[in-house]
Amino acid sequence: MLMKSSTELVRQQNSALVLASLRRHGPLAHTDISQHTGLASATVSAITAELEKAEVLERREQQASASRGRPRVIFGQRRDAGYLVTVRISSDIVQYSLADYGGTLLDRFEEPRNHADAATQPFADAFVAALEKLVSRSRITREEVLIVSISSKGLVDPASARLVWSPVFGSQQVDFAALLAPHWRAKILLSNETLLVAHAMALRMEKAGVPNLQAVAALSLGHSIGLGIARFERGGELTVTAPNFGHMLNSSDGKLCRCGSQGCIEASAGFYGILRTAFEVPPDTIPAKFVPLAEMDKIALRARQGHRMSEYAFRQAGLALGQGLSRMVSLYENMPIAITGPGTRYFDLLQRGLEEGLAQSQQVRLFGAPPISVVPEEATLVLEGHLDRALAEMDHDIIAVRAGGD
Repeated sequence: MLMKSSTELVRQQNSALVLASLRRHGPLAHTDISQHTGLASATVSAITAELEKAEVLERREQQASASRGRPRVIFGQRRDAGYLVTVRISSDIVQYSLADYGGTLLDRFEEPRNHADAATQPFADAFVAALEKLVSRSRITREEVLIVSISSKGLVDPASARLVWSPVFGSQQVDFAALLAPHWRAKILLSNETLLVAHAMALRMEKAGVPNLQAVAALSLGHSIGLGIARFERGGELTVTAPNFGHMLNSSDGKLCRCGSQGCIEASAGFYGILRTAFEVPPDTIPAKFVPLAEMDKIALRARQGHRMSEYAFRQAGLALGQGLSRMVSLYENMPIAITGPGTRYFDLLQRGLEEGLAQSQQVRLFGAPPISVVPEEATLVLEGHLDRALAEMDHDIIAVRAGGD
C-alpha cells in the first residue's frame, strides 16, 4: 500500500510538472516537455497519453519549418476542459471576465459601483446576477465553471473566501463561499489585488530575462495604497504575499485613515489624503469615501502650476510612500519596485518625496536605491495574476481528481 501511494505521488508530481511546463511555454512536443521538466521521454509520453484520454490535453500538428518533413506533434490544453471566472472589485467598478482552460479570454464586462451605498447586500445580489449573466451570454453552464477567482484591496481570508476589511465595504465582511452556495460548484479563490499584481510583474520580469531576479515588489497607488511582494524560492517556485502596507503606522500627525487609525501611510498617500492636505482640511476629518480622478487631476494641475499646498500634498504623499518602502528594503533587501495604479499619473509630483523617504533607510544609503519602474496598466496585471494562479489551481485539481478516480 505504501509503495502504491508513493508511486501515485510521484505520478501526480510528474503530471504537475508537465502541465506547469505547458502553462509556462505554451504547446510543446514530447522532446520539449522532457527538456523543460527533466522527465524521461517515456514518462512524458505516458503522462500526455493519460491527460489526452482524460480530455485535458489535445494533440495538434505543427508544420515543419521547412516545406518538407513530417509535421511535429505538439500538446496543449484542451480549451473546453473547464472555465474560470475572474472578478475584480475596485473603488469605482466591478469587472467580470470569463476565460477557458487554455487561458483565452472569452468575455468581459464592467458594472459601476454605487459609492453612496456601502451595504454589502446590494453588492451581493448584483454579484450573483453578474455571474449568471456571464455564463448565460457565453452559452456555458454553471457546472462548467471550475473556479471563480475574486480580488479586492484590503484584508482577505483566502481559506474561507471571506473579505474581512476593504476600502469598499469597510469592516462589513463578505462571505463569497456562502454567496455562491449551493448553486455553484466552482472552487472560490479570494486574493488581495496587489498580490496578483506582484505575481504578474514577477512573471513578466522573469520572461524578460531580468538578471539576478530574486524578488519583486508592486506598489499600487490610488484611492487606497497596496503592496505585493513576489519571491522566487530555490526551486524556482513563486511565493507572493501582500503585507498590510497602506495601514502601517507612519507618523504621529493625527491624519485619520479610512481604517479608523491615525497616521497610516494611506492617510497621507491615498487620494483622499492628498485631497485633504491640498485643501488644508483638518487631519482628523473623516476621509472622503471616493475621490474622482477628475478632482485629482485638478489638484495635480495646480501643483504643476506651482500652487504651494497642492505641491506640498503630493510631496508629503511621496514621503510617506518612500518611508514605507525604506522599511520594506530594510526588512528584506533591495528589489525592483513596480509602481502601478491610477496614481501613477501623478508620479512626477510624488517622486521627489518618495526618493527622500527611501533615502532615510541605511540600506539605501549604503547600497543605493532599488530600481523603480512605472507600470500604469494595473487592471491588465490583475487579470494576468488571476489567470496564472487560477489556471495553476485548475491543473492541480484535475490531477487530484484523476488520482482519486484511479
